[in-house]
Amino acid sequence: MTQLTHADVLILGGGLVGSALAVALDRHGLSSIVVDPADPAVTLTAGFDGRASAVASASHKMLDAIGVGTALAGKGCAIRQIRVSDGLAPGKLDFIPAAEDAALGTMYENRLLRAALYEAAMGAERVDLRMRTRAVSVERDAQGVRATLSSGAQVGADLLVAAEGRQSPTREAAGITVARWQYDHAAIIGAFHHERPHENIAYEIFYSSGPFALLPLPDDDIGHRSAIVWTVAGEHAAGMLKLGDRGFLAEAEKRMGGFLGALSHASPRASYPLGFHHAGRITDTRLVLVGDAAHGIHPIAGQGVNLGYRDVAALVEVLVEGRRLGLDAGDAQLLARYQNWRSLDTFMVAAATDTLTRLFGIPGKAASAVRRFGISAVDRLPPLKDRFMAEARGESGQLPKLLMGVMV
Repeated sequence: MTQLTHADVLILGGGLVGSALAVALDRHGLSSIVVDPADPAVTLTAGFDGRASAVASASHKMLDAIGVGTALAGKGCAIRQIRVSDGLAPGKLDFIPAAEDAALGTMYENRLLRAALYEAAMGAERVDLRMRTRAVSVERDAQGVRATLSSGAQVGADLLVAAEGRQSPTREAAGITVARWQYDHAAIIGAFHHERPHENIAYEIFYSSGPFALLPLPDDDIGHRSAIVWTVAGEHAAGMLKLGDRGFLAEAEKRMGGFLGALSHASPRASYPLGFHHAGRITDTRLVLVGDAAHGIHPIAGQGVNLGYRDVAALVEVLVEGRRLGLDAGDAQLLARYQNWRSLDTFMVAAATDTLTRLFGIPGKAASAVRRFGISAVDRLPPLKDRFMAEARGESGQLPKLLMGVMV
């Protein structure tokens, strides 16, 4: 008879959110089994994923608290200012924190985040990391969670966490309805070097075809460097990817108006379709959804991974406090608290990003003039700017302790 390995939590998906959850649970004395089909020998290589993420300051406090921040020291680039504009026309909106305040966030290449979290999970006493493995079958009932893995092993837990991404099969199997639509846009991602320093400024330049975001990265041996998230019409994505480096950089320089000088050394590029989805509920019997399994938004505000980290911080707090009351991790009372805590926040952020996407996508000179007027008006209202900066830092709403840098 195959022996059943049991943990407090079974996490399906060991990406940026799933692995952070496992490490955070370990630091609080809860055990987890993490199942992920990815091969670290592939996903941790430099060429695997050209994306970069803006980790909000609150999310970074959580990474610091659970011991991951040390491995990231010196590998990111602080975002000390965000500049928003409607094309290259006059009028801008600058978000500049006070000198004594923390940066708005830190840019990291995803592969560096992934490597730091993977190493932390590998070294964690209460994390059973099973890579190159899938869950073949999963059963959930009032008694607990049981799963058979592709390795033939059988595992059990008090709670199942789906951290599998946008196409979560666990969410679908649970019959959870999802509101979703496509934007008919694709994001071109990559990086390049530029002649002038970025001065730790993130730029969001809005065109009717979609936002053009420049995100500061650390300088390297070649010089100054930024990541790019360039939203284009879905039908144009393939053509953009076929452009040679010289043609791509020339098109990018046009969108930028040359304010960072000559561009060079374009990285390999990739594209992915943009869409919106929001789960009707994020819990079921002994099941919770986190990260993209629960919600997927347009990258217009750079909040995707941060919403996932808010899920992690809230779930850890709920489970740890439940443990102190003698409740197991799958108790319905705890899941109801998680549902109530996270549902409104994720919906509000998702609705705001969707509204911004549609507002800035309206073509025409009249619409552009209205947007520029609104941008200039907000720029002259410090209280409103402070509110936006709090959102960018991830410091709004009812914050879990981990997002304040405090262990639960």
